[in-house]
Amino acid sequence: MRTSVYDIAVKTNQGTETTLNQYAGKVLLIVNVASKCGLTPQYEGLQQLYAAKQAQGLEILAFPSNDFLAQEPGSDTEIQEFCSLNYQVSFPLFAKIPVVGAEKHPLYTALTQAIPERIGEGPWWKDLVDYGLTPNEPPEVLWNFEKFLVNKQGEVVARFAPDLTADDPRIVEAIEAELAK
Repeated sequence: MRTSVYDIAVKTNQGTETTLNQYAGKVLLIVNVASKCGLTPQYEGLQQLYAAKQAQGLEILAFPSNDFLAQEPGSDTEIQEFCSLNYQVSFPLFAKIPVVGAEKHPLYTALTQAIPERIGEGPWWKDLVDYGLTPNEPPEVLWNFEKFLVNKQGEVVARFAPDLTADDPRIVEAIEAELAK
């Protein structure tokens, strides 16, 4: 049996300690985000997905992280303002956390242990290498905008590569399958 992510302590964007228990019974798409990344425009597609599927029980939970080339340098307040002004984000943004390395947040430890391999690992990973970067190997998070799908019981059921956008059929079909359960 898989372990639920609901009891893991997190902080809201306003700094309030909480857990993900408030999302019990919902399908979650958990995404590590950054505002100065080549993938940042994915906020738009994530917001569109949220608007289309929230009423059916989808919650998108964004966890800003500064782990990849310091592409999320802002404060939690600045991140919220950036997302609101530039992408009209209405899904929950949480406090900035580390998602890789020794200081990795317990949520990301649980997510990466539950599903060590990502779906959709494609040529984008090789682009990072071409730029002289050394991407993380599984089970670590590869880069900003990696996505984890969590079912209504709080179990991690899928993991998607950073360059897969919110409208990718693999993501949409997996979400719809979980919403239908």
